[in-house]
Amino acid sequence: MMKRLFGLLGAWLALIGIVQACGPDMQPLPPPRADGGTWVVCGEQDAGACAPGEHCLYVERYERSVCARPCDATLGCGETEVECCGGGEDGGVGGYCLPRDVCEQGDAGVADAGSDVGPGPDGGTEPNGSPDAGSDAGPEGTDAGTARDGGPQTDAGTGSDAGTSVDAGTRMDAGTPMDAGLPADAGFPVDAGTDAGTGPDAGTDGGLPSDAGTDGGFPGDGGPDAGMPDAGLVRIRIMASNLSSGNNQSYDPGHGTRLMQGVRPDVVLIQEFNYGDNTPTTISNYVTSSFGVPFRYYREAGAQIPNGIISRWPIIASGEWDDPQVSNRDFAWARIDIPGPKDLWAVSVHLLTANATVRNSEASSLVQFINNNVPPGDYLVIGGDFNTDNRGEPCLSTLSQVVSPGAPYPADRNGNSNTNFNRNKPYDDVLVDGDLRSLQRPTLIGSSAFPNGLVLDSRVYTPLSEIAPAQAGDSAATNMQHMGVIKDFLVPTN
Repeated sequence: MMKRLFGLLGAWLALIGIVQACGPDMQPLPPPRADGGTWVVCGEQDAGACAPGEHCLYVERYERSVCARPCDATLGCGETEVECCGGGEDGGVGGYCLPRDVCEQGDAGVADAGSDVGPGPDGGTEPNGSPDAGSDAGPEGTDAGTARDGGPQTDAGTGSDAGTSVDAGTRMDAGTPMDAGLPADAGFPVDAGTDAGTGPDAGTDGGLPSDAGTDGGFPGDGGPDAGMPDAGLVRIRIMASNLSSGNNQSYDPGHGTRLMQGVRPDVVLIQEFNYGDNTPTTISNYVTSSFGVPFRYYREAGAQIPNGIISRWPIIASGEWDDPQVSNRDFAWARIDIPGPKDLWAVSVHLLTANATVRNSEASSLVQFINNNVPPGDYLVIGGDFNTDNRGEPCLSTLSQVVSPGAPYPADRNGNSNTNFNRNKPYDDVLVDGDLRSLQRPTLIGSSAFPNGLVLDSRVYTPLSEIAPAQAGDSAATNMQHMGVIKDFLVPTN
C-alpha cells in the first residue's frame, strides 16, 4: 500500500513539474490513472512515445496530444474515471479511451454524442435542451455594423480615426446589401447590360435582376454560360476548410484534399494545415499537386495545428496575428492581389472550443488587428472554424463590427446549414464585409445551384460526380470533424 501511495505522490509531483514547465498558457493534464500512471504526452507528428496499439491524439481541452487507445463504446475502457468517447475535436467515428471530464465536456475534443436534444430560442439545437446556457447575446444579426457606423469602438480616438481602417464607414456601412434580395443581381451596378451581345450569351444577361444560374463562369460547370463570365467581372470562390482527418490532424489521408478538389475553390481558408513532415518543400509540393501551379499559400510557422491561406492569385503580404487565448495556433492572414482595383484580405481562424466567453475574447482581439491593419477600401473575409454552438454567440456579434455574419446561410443539398460532424452546430463559415457580400452570387457546381453558398457534406451530396474526385465517405472519415463551407462572389475587375 505504501509503495502505491508513493507512486501516486511521485506521479503528482511529476505532473506539477510538467505544468510549470509548460507555462501559464498550457492547460493541466488529467490526474493520474487509477493504477498510478500518468497520461503520456506525445509529439505532434511522432507517436513514438505511445504504447503499441495506442494513438497520438490531440485533445483540445488540454491543448496538447496524449496517447490514447481505441475502444468500443459498448465495451468501455475498464478504467476508473476513463470513458470511451469520440476522438478529435468534435467526435468523428473513432472512439478513444479518454478522461471522463473530456468526454463530458462535449466539444472539448470529443464527439457531441447526441447531447443536442431540442431547439433553443435562437432556432439552433442546444445541449440537453437548454436555451444557450446564457451564451446568446441577443437575436441573430444583432446590431450588425454598428461599430463601423461610428459606434464606441471607432470614435474613441484609439488610432482607428487616422483614416486607416474604420471611420470611413465603407466596410460595414455599405447599405446592408443582403436586403436587396441576394443572390439576385439587384443593386449590382456593373452587371446591368454588360453581357448583352457577347457571343452565346448575347442578350441573356442584360440588366436582368437575377442571373438565374446562367452565369457560371466555370468551364467545367456545364451550364448555359459555362466558361463565359460577364465582361469586366471575375467569379471568386472562397472556401473554409477544417477538413483534416486521421489521427494527426493532417491532410495526409487525402479525404479533405479530395473534398477541396471537388469544388475547385480559388481561395481556401484552411485549418490544421499539416501534411507529411511539414517542411516548406513538402507543403509547397502538396499545394501544387492538389490545386495546380498557379496556386500560392501562406502557412503560419511554429504552430501545432497551423492556420493558412491557399490562393489562386498572388499573395502580396502575409503573416499571423496573435491569438491570446491559445498557444498552438494564431490568426493567419494574407493580402491577395485578386483581379480588379481592390485587394482581398483573407484571415484564417480556428477559435477555441472552451466556451463562448473565450471565443468572444478571441473575436475582440481579431477585430482590433483588422481595424489597425486592413484598409477600409479593400475586401475582407474571415473564414474557418469558429467552433460556435449557435448563431447567436457573442463572438459573432463582435465580429459584426468588420464582417456580416447574418442570414442567409450556406446549406447542403438537404438545406442543413450546420457544419460539425453530427450536423447540429454551425461551427464553420465564410464571413465577408459588406462590400464583398453585396457581390455574393449562387454557388454553381455542375448543374446544381446553391443560392446562399454550400455546406459540403459528401455523405448527402448528389450527384457525387459533380464534386469528383470527392468520395461519398470522405466527410465520414475518421476524425473528420467539420464540413467545408463555400461562397461565390462576382467581383468587378475595373
